[in-house]
Amino acid sequence: MEVLRIILTQSSANYKKEETVLNKMTYPLPPFSTVIGALHSACDYKEYHPMDISIQGKYEAMHKEPYTDYCFLNSIMDDRGILVKMKNQSFLSTAFDRVAKAKASTGNSFKKGITIEVMNKGLLEEYRGLKDLSEKIAKFKKDRIDKVLCLTKKRKKTLVNKKKKCDGNSTMLKLISKREKEIKELEKTIKEKLKQYKTEQYEKPISKFASLTTSLKYYEVLNNVELILHIKSDKNTLTEIKDNIYNLKSIGRSEDFVDVREARFVDVVDEIRDQDEVISEYSAYISYELIKNENINLQSKTGTSADGTKYYLNKNYIIEDNKRIFEKKKVVYTSDYSAEAGSDTLYFDIGKEKSYIVNFN
Repeated sequence: MEVLRIILTQSSANYKKEETVLNKMTYPLPPFSTVIGALHSACDYKEYHPMDISIQGKYEAMHKEPYTDYCFLNSIMDDRGILVKMKNQSFLSTAFDRVAKAKASTGNSFKKGITIEVMNKGLLEEYRGLKDLSEKIAKFKKDRIDKVLCLTKKRKKTLVNKKKKCDGNSTMLKLISKREKEIKELEKTIKEKLKQYKTEQYEKPISKFASLTTSLKYYEVLNNVELILHIKSDKNTLTEIKDNIYNLKSIGRSEDFVDVREARFVDVVDEIRDQDEVISEYSAYISYELIKNENINLQSKTGTSADGTKYYLNKNYIIEDNKRIFEKKKVVYTSDYSAEAGSDTLYFDIGKEKSYIVNFN
């Protein structure tokens, strides 16, 4: 069977585990979905092209790399973090202007100018003007609006009592009902005008401001990575991947650049000739079923019972209710293994200098 073999290297890489937050841990090899997504991007595919992939490789070392994480708080805090003004308040992104920064752990105030570092005086004055306006609106509501609404409430109660004393269809009842309706409309108008003013003059402008906090977090980064990928798909897809392979810029993070060393068609076989078995010199994701059924022989290390690490890796997905539903592959990451015969998903790429065990998932 003819497949496409790609050999590439990366000076550094992080294949992020989805569930990690404070320390962005990495898989030892890129998951299937990461490689498939990178190949689709290289070919500029807009729809999924079915393919099966074998991933194996190695890295020299791993280190932790610090980075600054930015987090927007749910509400504006006057006494902490960094006050910023968003370019577009509908999106939380890096498009913002820094206004001021709190310098102390407690007791700061952007509004009062207490222990802060001012970065944009004009925007800080805008923020302070909006906070002053908010206080004025609250005071106006308390001193004027609430008192008027209290009077209308009492008036409505009086009218209700008068209605009880009227005959069922009298002229007086109609007049009272009309007056009651007018008071309700007045209440509605007062509330709507106050709400409209508050929305336009305060809530919309202040929504452009946000509180930003920073924290030091870490990436696990693999050094000097070598990857061997075998791709099985239809001939047209494989040809397009080969033709566009140098559009493949990175795997993992955007800064995890790749150096493609080889992209060529090779024949894989399910039987070995002239040798008893193939022993892999690379680590790989091996299907759990192949290990369970002993199609793959794991070479246990002395004094240990663990032969590998089990993962459930994403491959491809479908969209349901605007959510991605991934197909999961149950695999074992292992580095000491061999095989004697192939199966439906197990093949051998036999070369003069080097041979590979190829497990398509």
